[in-house]
Amino acid sequence: MNTPVRAPRSPKRGKDRPAPPQPDPTRDIAFDILCGVVEHRRMLENSLSRSAEAHKAEPRDRAAAHRLAAATLRHMGTLRTVLEPFLRKEPPEPVRVALMIGCAQLLFLETPPHAAVGTTVSLLRRRKLAPFAGLANAVLRKVAAEGQNVLEGLDQARLNIPAWLWSSWSVLGRGVPRAIAEGISHEAPLDITLRPGATAPEGGIVLPNGSVRYPAGTRVVDLTGYEEGAFWVQDAAATLPAHLLHVKKGEKVADLCAAPGGKTAQLAITGAQVAAIENNPNRMARLKENLARLGLANVATLQADAGTWQPDTPLDAILLDAPCSATGTARRHPDVLWVKRPRDLTTLTAGQDRLLEAAKNMLRPGGRLVYAVCSLQQEEGPDRARAAEAMGLVPAPFTPEELAFLPEARTPEGWLRTHPGMWADKGSMDGFFAARFIRP
Repeated sequence: MNTPVRAPRSPKRGKDRPAPPQPDPTRDIAFDILCGVVEHRRMLENSLSRSAEAHKAEPRDRAAAHRLAAATLRHMGTLRTVLEPFLRKEPPEPVRVALMIGCAQLLFLETPPHAAVGTTVSLLRRRKLAPFAGLANAVLRKVAAEGQNVLEGLDQARLNIPAWLWSSWSVLGRGVPRAIAEGISHEAPLDITLRPGATAPEGGIVLPNGSVRYPAGTRVVDLTGYEEGAFWVQDAAATLPAHLLHVKKGEKVADLCAAPGGKTAQLAITGAQVAAIENNPNRMARLKENLARLGLANVATLQADAGTWQPDTPLDAILLDAPCSATGTARRHPDVLWVKRPRDLTTLTAGQDRLLEAAKNMLRPGGRLVYAVCSLQQEEGPDRARAAEAMGLVPAPFTPEELAFLPEARTPEGWLRTHPGMWADKGSMDGFFAARFIRP
């Protein structure tokens, strides 16, 4: 269940003085995030880093703002539709964002009506949008009274997915776009991968792939063993590409585009010699921080372009988790639904082909490559697998035995395809595509 968003307490004031809008960092930061996503097509984390309010807020307030913004984004198509009949004309986009925040609290976050309405009015006043405070008060009161009835007549799953994405997912099978939309509509749980021999912290359930899952909203730093490096955060689906590379002790392996490091850790705990390549300096810092907590000494981290880097000697195996549209991660990052556009795929697929060609040249004859993307798009998955074949890489299909715990994820070609409609009874999973190849 989503955590209710409560209103901040207002101090007592004299009868003769109107109270100025009270600070409310949760809603101020959520407003900054959503304006960044909706108006400027910035990813949520990028918008969060640009928020002046976020930089001076307590971690608790930033986390609450993140949850509020994410909930609004998960239901954004529905929120726009619910608000439409109550608006006589189109408001400025920042005003619409504020209204959606208030509407999300009323319809999906169990916030009391007086709090959802009052905090939205105060938000507009703090953001120099006071002329729209009366509009917000009137509209949100109507939503509080009639919104649930409006919801009953809506196809929320369809409304919350941009049309181009819904259409593109139809190739995954009849009913799959709706299953994906339903999987995205809920806050994702927390999955961890245990080090060999480590004990799972209390409160989790063990998934068929061996991941341990905790309820949505669980703080990983509060789990026993975190500081000691007993585990790392990794969605269950994200564990599969490294697992399917079958790395052995002593092998020379590269993890290209390695941050944040979950797959690197999977490779390292096998005893292989791992080179973790990451070009982005901020992501490299995060990678090093995660590996340091885990205490993995058999990993060499290199800040380099994976498209031009060359190992000293040919490698036995490579994991290429390529930069992509990340549409498969929408249950954790619902902003991707509203930031990504079809034309982005042209640049991304060109980069993926460049990395595939480079990876092929890093391998010894007989060396193994797993290509993976956290994308649901045909262009970045199957089309790139076929491009890899055209480059001379030989397919090495995943066998039914390898995916016996998740048979629905194995395609007729022997590729891996997961999506948020899978394991719906367990809390769903991210969307991944992976294919395995051998260099002849």
